[in-house]
Amino acid sequence: MTFAGWLRRAERLSAENGASFGQVSTGARDEALYLILRTLRLPLDSGPEVLKRPLTAAESAAVGEVLRRRFVERVPAAYITREAWLGGLRFNVDERVLIPRSYFVEILRSRSTLAPRPAQGVSRGRRLHGIGLPCGPTGEAFQGGRCRCIDLSPGALEVAASNVRRHRLSGVSGSCRETSSPPSRGALRRDPQQPALRATAHVDALPEEFRKEPRLALDGGADGLNLVRTLVRQAERLLKPGASL
Repeated sequence: MTFAGWLRRAERLSAENGASFGQVSTGARDEALYLILRTLRLPLDSGPEVLKRPLTAAESAAVGEVLRRRFVERVPAAYITREAWLGGLRFNVDERVLIPRSYFVEILRSRSTLAPRPAQGVSRGRRLHGIGLPCGPTGEAFQGGRCRCIDLSPGALEVAASNVRRHRLSGVSGSCRETSSPPSRGALRRDPQQPALRATAHVDALPEEFRKEPRLALDGGADGLNLVRTLVRQAERLLKPGASL
C-alpha cells in the first residue's frame, strides 16, 4: 500500500471509531499524516510526492499498528510519538503530563518583557513560580529569570526536567508540593498558574482521548475552581508588592 492509501485507511478508521481531535491536530488526515511521517522517520515538512511512496511489508505493519492505536484504541498521538510541538519547539511528552497545546505560549512570547531567549529575557533576579507546571513551555518563555515549577505529580516534574535539559534552560527548577503548602511568605514575584480548571462533570464527559490525560491535571472539583480558591486565599501573604497572580 502507498502512503496515500494509508491516509485513506486512517480516515476510515477515524470515522468508524468516532475519534476526537484537538490535542495534536484538528482532523484525522492531518493527524494520520503526522503519525505516518514519524513512523517512517520522514521529515515533517515532506512534500506531496511522499504520498506516492510505496511501503514495504515491514513499514506497512508498523504504520498499521500506530494507526490502530490512535484510531481504534483512541490513544492520543502525542503519547504514541512521545512528543508535542508548541511555539515551534519540540517537548518530551508521555502519559504523566497533559499534552501541551496552549495558545498562552504565543501570548507570553508577544510580550517584550517575557521574550524566550536569555539575551532578551526578563531581568536577572525576577522570580516566577508556576503552579501546576506546564511540561516546559513556561520555563522556556521566561528564560533569563528564575522559574520554580511546583506540581503535585512527581512524574510530571520528571517530564518537565527532561524538557529543561532538552532546551538547556538555566534558572528553571521544580519541586513536588501540595497546594496547601506553598512557598514561604513573600516568596512570589509572579505566579503563572495552569491548575485543573474543569468541572468534574465536564471531565467525565470528555472524549476518550482526553480522558487518557492525567485526571489530576484536569479535574477542578464540582465547579472547576477548587485550586483557584486556594491560590487566591494564599495570594495576599505570598505575593510581594508589585507581584501578580
